[in-house]
Amino acid sequence: MLDRFRHPLAAVAAALLLTMPFVATFVSYGGYMTIHPGENIAPGTAVVVAGLAVLGAAFLLAWGAETAEKDVPRAFAIAVLAVLAVAPEYAVDALYAWNAGAFEGTAQGMANANLAVANMTGANRILIGLGWAGIALFTVYRARNADDPAVDHRSGFLKSAVTLDRDLALEISFLLAATLFAFLVPLSGTTFSGGGPIGGIGLLDTLVLVGLYVLYIAIIIRGDVEEGEEHVGVPAYLQSWSKGPRIASVLALFTYSGVLIFIAVEPFAVGLEQLGLQYGIPEFFMIQWLAPLASESPELIVVAYLVNKARSTAGFNALISSKLNQWTLLIGTLAVVYSIAAGHLGGLPFDEKQVAEIWITAAQSLFAIALLTNFEISMREAIGLLVLFVSQVGIEFAIIQTVAEPQATTLSINILYVYTAIYLVLGAWLFYTRRDALADLLGRTTTIAREAVGSGSTQPERAD
Repeated sequence: MLDRFRHPLAAVAAALLLTMPFVATFVSYGGYMTIHPGENIAPGTAVVVAGLAVLGAAFLLAWGAETAEKDVPRAFAIAVLAVLAVAPEYAVDALYAWNAGAFEGTAQGMANANLAVANMTGANRILIGLGWAGIALFTVYRARNADDPAVDHRSGFLKSAVTLDRDLALEISFLLAATLFAFLVPLSGTTFSGGGPIGGIGLLDTLVLVGLYVLYIAIIIRGDVEEGEEHVGVPAYLQSWSKGPRIASVLALFTYSGVLIFIAVEPFAVGLEQLGLQYGIPEFFMIQWLAPLASESPELIVVAYLVNKARSTAGFNALISSKLNQWTLLIGTLAVVYSIAAGHLGGLPFDEKQVAEIWITAAQSLFAIALLTNFEISMREAIGLLVLFVSQVGIEFAIIQTVAEPQATTLSINILYVYTAIYLVLGAWLFYTRRDALADLLGRTTTIAREAVGSGSTQPERAD
């Protein structure tokens, strides 16, 4: 009897059971648009049933991605996983961008445009400030009691580090290119009103950023299918199937988990927002931080699962891939959605506060990339990322709670610029001191790209 519960399909059944309360709620209320936490369903109930669904779907998504590694390059499988895991973030931002275009030229339209940018920058900073930092610390912590070849245990206070596969050079380099361009995004449509800059995400930004991601996918999909790591549990069982059923199982896992994550995160986020309002948390602050935290939860669950299986390289690949697609596709598609809703070609506008938000997000990204140029992240570096992120959000929250407008916004913008400068100084110093590592990173990227298009013959060195 117990052997039946140890069967890999029992784990799949358990994950599916976690999603059933939400599916039942979804069906009973007649579909996605009728689930309104705080109206026809209690916020607490929405958080519980939707949160369980996200948890179950995240496991199904991870198993699908691991199984797919037998038939497609691992980087491509993880890229698909990353897109599906952060699909709710795209949906939330698309909604705000659509409303901005639909109410173009009005205060309501501008408010929605600002919310779209705030939600996007919040999601990106959470992914690095909590995601990269937290997963690095969790990886080292887990390795104390379990063998993980990616963890380099070093003597000295907080010197142990997570080492990355050097084949991640491609992802890191594309993320660096997108980050450098992101500094220019607020300038592409900038005008000045009332003494402050008003920026805009234009279609040129769409062309460059989406183009970068398409080029990245074109390179990784031409890569070879690696022998890869030996899987256990559900992925190993599904990989033992013949090709047809195996591919069908991957598509089924991706489809079910992707759709469920897409529809469950919104009630989960709204339920959290409703609970937050009950405790006096400002709505704008929740849209920038609480809602993105909910929408990023599937990705963080998947990565924690991979790390727990001692697949730290795959976990960090997923984190970097998620950051790359959010920093390219997410930003790039906002202008497209806005233009469709507005009925003409145009750019998503935003105010001075969001100009500062984009710049601090780009600066944080630049600092984080500088940390990875030597293909590792130490506990000290992870804690530094975490402290910088948490302190900035904490200070801004304190300002919002204690200072009246418009002084609160002015102080908040100043804080953002101070942290932007800190990130830039730290990042520039790291790039300078690790200039040889940066040259090696870019050289490996060139080699990988050439091999993908068949113009090279040597494989890039792997980490020892």
